[in-house]
Amino acid sequence: MSQAMKKLVLQHTECDEQLNRCETALHKGDVAVAARNFRLFSQQLDSHFAVEEDKLFPALEKATGMLHGPTAVMRAEHAEIRSLRDEANAAMAVGQAEQALAVLDTLNVLIQQHNIKEENILYPMCGGSIPDLEEVLGMGSTCCGACSCG
Repeated sequence: MSQAMKKLVLQHTECDEQLNRCETALHKGDVAVAARNFRLFSQQLDSHFAVEEDKLFPALEKATGMLHGPTAVMRAEHAEIRSLRDEANAAMAVGQAEQALAVLDTLNVLIQQHNIKEENILYPMCGGSIPDLEEVLGMGSTCCGACSCG
């Protein structure tokens, strides 16, 4: 697996960990800490999605000619993830910890399923199809800034 793909997988892990910190705080009844962790999760998620949607997906589409294939599925899942994220955020904003936890359970399952597809299908496809992948993603020897290593 290329360095760029390893960095994208690391971003998945970092988003997962931040979301878990949010859930832990909600279980403890600390909505303020949960909201702070959720903001960080949301920022990481947006940065990660931007790399994929603005760089990775267009590069794969250009390399393969597939405009309505895996990238279309991933974009649709990104939209669904964003929608659930917004729903959880709204619940936390009004102090509804139980509602937020219920939405986060669904969000977590969706994210895990999504990440498995990206890591086991899409990323290997990108690695085999996109020449100069690290350069295309801006992930050569320096980080793109979407994870903590930047």
